[in-house]
Amino acid sequence: MVEYVQPATYGSSQDPHARFKEVRNKKMASLIRWGWDPFKEMEKEMQELTDRFGRMLSRWPSRGTGAREALAIADWAPTVDISETDAEYLVKAEIPEVDKKDVKVTVQDGVLTIQGERKQEKEEKGKRFHRVERSYGTFMRTFDIPDGVDEQKLKAEFKDGMLLVHLPKTETAKTKAIEVKVE
Repeated sequence: MVEYVQPATYGSSQDPHARFKEVRNKKMASLIRWGWDPFKEMEKEMQELTDRFGRMLSRWPSRGTGAREALAIADWAPTVDISETDAEYLVKAEIPEVDKKDVKVTVQDGVLTIQGERKQEKEEKGKRFHRVERSYGTFMRTFDIPDGVDEQKLKAEFKDGMLLVHLPKTETAKTKAIEVKVE
């Protein structure tokens, strides 16, 4: 048998805090209805800190490898793909919503550096942001240039939010396949 228990009324001596609890529950329900979760926000902030710390450590020169990548802290780091063909290495960096004039590509002492800035939108009257997840501010990525790259013929192009840096190989670095007879 299921027994129905009537909730306490406001003047009841059973629960003197019933009105307070009802108001609190309505406020919490309205927060939850809008999808705001303080634990998700805290988790997001922790992930951002972890990512920044990881990026910083990944740029730390490792011992014994001769790595010369610079240790630099930036606000964010663009994602990069690096590929190789017989003729060149290609570095593709995703940097959407960054002006061409705000990107700088340099080579010094065998290190390729890509740096720039993504500027945040200016606040407009009457415009409110409910969530901002994209990163803004300065960025920097550095990479050791492999042996056999002709640094004088480096070429960079910027189109549709993609930066393509072409690192042509020297003639001696281009590989040729040689068939070896097995006896």
